[in-house]
This record gives sequence, C-alpha cells and structure tokens, in this order.
Amino acid sequence: MRTTTRLKLAYTALAATDTALAGSARPWAHRARFMTKPLLLSVLGAALAADPRAACSPLRTSTLAAQAGGWGGDVLLLGRGDRAFAAGATSFGVGHLAYVAGFRRARDRRTPLRAGRVARGFAATWAVSGPVVAAAAARQDRRLGATVLGYSALLSGMAAAASHLDPALPRDARVLSAAGGALFVASDAVLGVRTFLLPDPPARLESVVMATYTGAQLLLAEGAARAGRRS
Repeated sequence: MRTTTRLKLAYTALAATDTALAGSARPWAHRARFMTKPLLLSVLGAALAADPRAACSPLRTSTLAAQAGGWGGDVLLLGRGDRAFAAGATSFGVGHLAYVAGFRRARDRRTPLRAGRVARGFAATWAVSGPVVAAAAARQDRRLGATVLGYSALLSGMAAAASHLDPALPRDARVLSAAGGALFVASDAVLGVRTFLLPDPPARLESVVMATYTGAQLLLAEGAARAGRRS
C-alpha cells in the first residue's frame, strides 16, 4: 500500500472520529478534539505532498497552501467566542485565496467565469443568503458581521472558480474540484445557520458541519492530485 493511500485512510479515520466528537456536548469530547482536529489537514496535506500523481499538478502548491490556511482555521475555531470565530474565518479566508489563485491559473480561458451557470448560481445564492447571515452575526458583534460577509463572498468565489477549470485537465479532476467547492459552501452554510440563526442549535449540527467540511477538503485534495495527469 502506497504512503499516500495510508495517509488518506488515516485522514478518513480522523475525519470520522472528529465528526463523531463534534456532535457530542460532553466536555471530554471537546477536549479530545484538541488532538483530532489539528491532525486533519496535517495528514491530508502529507497525503497530497506524497502523491506521485500530484507532482506535475497545476493545483498542488495552491492546494497545500490552502490546507495550511484551513489548518489554522481548524485550530482557532477550537476556541470559544466571537474573537475565535473571526480569527478562524480569517485563516480560512487566506486558504480560500490560495484555492482561488490555483483555480484561476488553471481556469477555462475560453469563456469568462461570469458566463458559467454554476458561477452565477453561487453568486445569486450568496446575494440572497450572505447579507442575512452577516446581519445576524453583526447583532453579536458589528465587526463580526463584516468578517462573515467578506468570508462568505470569498468562499462563493472559490466554489465558482473550482467549477470553471481548463477542459484540458482530466474530467475527474475537474468534477472532484467542483464538488469539493460546492460541499465547502454547504458546510459553511450549516455552520452559519447553527452559529448565528438558531438560538439553541442541537449539538449534532456540528457533526454535519464537520462531515461536509472534511469531505470537501478531501475532494479538493483529490481533484488537485488528479489534475497532474493530462487527459
């Protein structure tokens, strides 16, 4: 079994464990996540770095940089309160900028991004939902509202860019990247609802957030690895 396969299996096991822990309201489960959550993107990044398919991938470097930003966000969001949330969102935002940079370099140059139906769909969804969640966040902290609005716009832009890759890249790489971007949006939508719109959210919603988030990161990493193979 190759090193990258073993690392991806380890990531899958960690993701399942952390997802289960996230849905528990027990204090010991939260403490246990200080071990599991920081390992997630460390292991996934090592898997991508070791994957021979990714050696020539145009998305390899940007994805590794994005995973570093995501790792920072994972660790910061283990904290409590608005400041921890804002710091975590900022770190994830840096990661999304890295994803966008990679997707932009590997974009479909035949048509502009705004011409794509998927991109327009993400833009419309953000225009309807982004200000609502940001306004709810601003009621907790005015500065937090601006952070949420900017972050959600950046995330939508990342997902749109992931859906607009060069047709010369292998089809499975493009499909996996687009699916990863869309799942990331879904994960953060659940997070936003749980954090800002529900007065007493059930603990199991955090498991939904983590299941979709870890799935999104795996899809994006796998898309980046397979992009190193020309169709």
